[in-house]
Amino acid sequence: MREKEISRKTNETDIYVKLNLDGGGKEIATDSGFFNHMLDLFAVHGGFGLTVRCKGDSEVDFHHTVEDVGIALGQAFAAALGEKKGIARYADIILPMDETLILCAVDISGRAHLNFDVEMPAAKVLDGDETHKPKSAGLFDSELAEEFYAAFVREAKITLHMKKLYGKNTHHIIEGTFKAFARVLSRAAAVVGGGVPSSKGTL
Repeated sequence: MREKEISRKTNETDIYVKLNLDGGGKEIATDSGFFNHMLDLFAVHGGFGLTVRCKGDSEVDFHHTVEDVGIALGQAFAAALGEKKGIARYADIILPMDETLILCAVDISGRAHLNFDVEMPAAKVLDGDETHKPKSAGLFDSELAEEFYAAFVREAKITLHMKKLYGKNTHHIIEGTFKAFARVLSRAAAVVGGGVPSSKGTL
């Protein structure tokens, strides 16, 4: 099974992640309702089995929660891939989300590189978890989307290019990036052959 569990505890977050690249159930619980929604989209559009439980220092903000989940999820992705035999390796998409259009391309290359050319019109997005209002309302910083991808890319050792072609609504823009990322990651990780897809013989 292409599945991995990661537990990660620091002074800022306590995280458990379980990722199955080939499907399964989902259970997502962080301190941020908006981030929960993005991770739910990631699981659904990637066709992944996903469990994420995170208790973080949300009394400060959601920075550590988002970044550290990205770290744990990237580690789980890399471990679940194993030797990468037979994977497609490359995938890309241009994904619409209402007025937003996102270009996303990935190479499971063994090299960590992120190009995130996604301008956010608003600095914050309303956090929609009713259990946290009004405490967390408006406290999800838009720049945390890039922090998530940077952490994931660094740990998973993938090359990721993300570009906003159009978009005015910050919620839609971030949502478009998560949907696009999930879909290209799933396609790139799909098993389509027998060998490692590299002239070097390793990734």
